[in-house]
Amino acid sequence: MDSKQPDVVVCADEAVARPLPAMPELIATLPPKGACWYCDKPLDAVRRFCGKSCGMAYAEEAQYHP
Repeated sequence: MDSKQPDVVVCADEAVARPLPAMPELIATLPPKGACWYCDKPLDAVRRFCGKSCGMAYAEEAQYHP
């Protein structure tokens, strides 16, 4: 069966995803809690994320779960 599917499907009713919040904006809204906001790894009283990967993952989830 040689069925050809379109490369891109466009739907006018589809919700548009918001852009990821900038890391400084995201960090400014979160109070330090002594653990990473994404993976709960223990941290000092100043940092919010244990690394850039956790910060980016948290920002991505925040985009879809406001």
